[in-house]
Amino acid sequence: MTQSLLRQSLFVGGRMTLVLSALVATATASAQFATREMPSLAPMIEKISPAVVNISVSGSVTEGANPLANDEFFKRFFDFNAPQERKHEVEAAGSGVIVDAAKGYILTNHHVIENADKITVTLLDNRSLSAKVIGSDKGSDLAVVKVEASGLTSMPLADSSKLRVGDYVVAIGNPFGFSHTVTSGIVSALGRSGINRDAYEDFIQTDASINPGNSGGALANLNGELVGINSAIISRSGGNIGIGFAIPMNMARSIMEQLISFGSVSRGLLGVSINDVSPDVATTYKLHDNSGALVMAVSPDSSAEHAGIRIDDVIVTINGTHVRDSGSLRNSIGLLRPGDQIKVGLIREGKETNLTATLGASTAASAKAEPEPEKKAGLDELFEGAEIVDAPSATPGLLVRRVDPGSPAADRGLRPGDVITKINRMRVRNMADAKPLLRDAPSIIIEVQRAGRSQLILMR
Repeated sequence: MTQSLLRQSLFVGGRMTLVLSALVATATASAQFATREMPSLAPMIEKISPAVVNISVSGSVTEGANPLANDEFFKRFFDFNAPQERKHEVEAAGSGVIVDAAKGYILTNHHVIENADKITVTLLDNRSLSAKVIGSDKGSDLAVVKVEASGLTSMPLADSSKLRVGDYVVAIGNPFGFSHTVTSGIVSALGRSGINRDAYEDFIQTDASINPGNSGGALANLNGELVGINSAIISRSGGNIGIGFAIPMNMARSIMEQLISFGSVSRGLLGVSINDVSPDVATTYKLHDNSGALVMAVSPDSSAEHAGIRIDDVIVTINGTHVRDSGSLRNSIGLLRPGDQIKVGLIREGKETNLTATLGASTAASAKAEPEPEKKAGLDELFEGAEIVDAPSATPGLLVRRVDPGSPAADRGLRPGDVITKINRMRVRNMADAKPLLRDAPSIIIEVQRAGRSQLILMR
């Protein structure tokens, strides 16, 4: 009995000793943490937040008049005396980033200040300032506005080419009117495009929450440097679902410099129609991967023609920078000015070569330079709606005699009078030559003679 009680008291005593030891260890650790600063983004956020501003705009949008109102014939029968144009007052809000504190330059989105008659910038210290537009570019969705004020804070600009997928970033802006909201996330992807086919796009994708009102705000790295301008989201509801896009700073810097210097953006023109290199096209052209841009047509008297670029060439680099796809090439050229000399790296008949081109001036308002992606179809649908016969003996090939408007053949770009001279780079003289080449081909690219010039058409 005595031995049993002694064992129990020793056990209890031992357990009490362990508990006391644990309490002492916990107290010691707490004391150590109390003297050590906890990890936080607060110091960086406090430093750069004054560079992010709220932008509110007011303006008006005019609805176009009835185009028949100016037609003398219709004026005889219809009353067009009533006002045909209507103005709607609009108000919008977004964000901006001060990029030059001394001169008061603020970088934002084109769509934030579009149609603005009055622009008001509100700073972190609650000062409200009137701003004027220095320049705006719809193609890149960037704009620069200017305020006159002292005591401004600008954000240092980063080299966005050093960004990697997985890097931590923070978004600062004014979503839904909540001033200077900060969200954090990572870089989810780089080089995103295809959101607006008529724009120049090379987006940073991030899962940092971006919502309406964040447009034009800052995407910053953990060093407090501006890596991008928040621009767009993918959402079914209008709110954040973890897919936001920012314009990379290197692209924004180039556009910004032109807007400040000239008030607008003048883009160089190479003069080619291009298409992505799909895996099937890469197989047809015996390429080692599906990167680059396939030249489908070369414009007459263009920079490309003078440089010696031909259809069937695959452009893989511009000034030594890798070309991922047709959008990548379009962006590379669109950031350069007319008269700039560039080095074009391409693959021609399996061999790498380099050419030098001097860019011309683009007159198109749209960034779109390549044909629409072709819809896949079965072989029996490729030439549906077209009448194709053997060409006269003087012109070996297949003559496109007729193309029905709206037919699959018309949608793919065939026109009456075209002469198909090659299929998948193989010469064809008649239908007998063509049929074996069309059978079971993973991709079908035809070369046609049109008005004395050659061009490619991607049929499948």
